[in-house]
Amino acid sequence: MKILLVDDEPLARDRLLRLLKKVQPDAEILQAASGAAALKIVRKATPDLIFLDIRMPGMDGIEVATQLDTLEQAPAVIFSTAYDEYALEALKHQAVAYLLKPVREAELVRALDGAGRVNRLQLANLRGAGPARTQVSSQTHRGLETLPLGEIECFLAEDKYVSAYTNTECLLIPDTLKDLESEFSDDFVRVHRNALVSLAHIVRLCRADDGSWTVALSGVELSPAVSRRHLAETKARLKRR
Repeated sequence: MKILLVDDEPLARDRLLRLLKKVQPDAEILQAASGAAALKIVRKATPDLIFLDIRMPGMDGIEVATQLDTLEQAPAVIFSTAYDEYALEALKHQAVAYLLKPVREAELVRALDGAGRVNRLQLANLRGAGPARTQVSSQTHRGLETLPLGEIECFLAEDKYVSAYTNTECLLIPDTLKDLESEFSDDFVRVHRNALVSLAHIVRLCRADDGSWTVALSGVELSPAVSRRHLAETKARLKRR
């Protein structure tokens, strides 16, 4: 069995390493100090199981798990957390294998028994229990690419994929538009079934001669259509911003 430990705290990794050597003496154990480093190791070493710290600077554990979910043969995941009791209840509710820091041997054995692949619904709900993301990311042929949330002007669903657009970049991301709308509802408004737009980047709403509406954005040439279904809510959100 090949196991990857992902935690930005060396002491936390060392403690978990000692316990794993005791309960899984035959396992090959790898380590990573960041989410980006973890994804590189996953591509090269294909571990069977990953222990993921949820709160890490840069790419957190939930974001790493989102990237893993796009893999055809994703490893099993066990989250580790120092969350308070309220957030821990969210983990329990989602039936996610987890460890509460500081890790104890009995809890480690229990988590190993419950480890499995994390699905998109669990990830979406876990995001609601944890700190908000400040960026989106995607694993491309160039490696891990990220875009700061504040620079994103819109998310567009195209075929089976979602693209995030800034004034200089376009990044294909693994998230669904529905999950993005739920997670970033304070800063983005749904204007169409295939478009989620940043309120901060909307310059104006434009009405065409045929009565249709589009959104003019500050830094991109794209003008997402506004459907009749979402027009009233878009106007209301713009008045409140």
